[in-house]
Amino acid sequence: MNSKIYSAFLISLFLFLSTTGHIASAHDETKSAVVIQVSDKDSGKWNLALNNAKNVQKDLGADKVQIQIVVYGPGISMLKSDATIANRVSEAVKSGIKIVACENTMKNLKLKHEDMNPDISYVPAGVTELMKKQMAGWAYIRP
Repeated sequence: MNSKIYSAFLISLFLFLSTTGHIASAHDETKSAVVIQVSDKDSGKWNLALNNAKNVQKDLGADKVQIQIVVYGPGISMLKSDATIANRVSEAVKSGIKIVACENTMKNLKLKHEDMNPDISYVPAGVTELMKKQMAGWAYIRP
């Protein structure tokens, strides 16, 4: 095979794999990364998850760690705008913790984005998001 064609093939293959996530990392390699699962409606577990995230930021430095809390199942109710912990969720997001709601769960519970805390983000499927993060090397915590 001609070396120019071979080089072009390798570049194309690399670009394809990196855009499909097979090579590219899902997080900045210079930072630690942790994903926290919350699928319980229990406010005690929620407070524990938020405390865990805050403690990781404090210990490692907020600028040295990526933290994402993935929420699905019954836990999704705690991300509603009128939830008892809505202020803590908003404070966590403002401190750099990404909190994402599973749109599959929202659809099943007939929840709309307008029902939710305006500071959160969304993923199509919470369980799949957890899998992707773990495959990309993120540490996994479930309080």
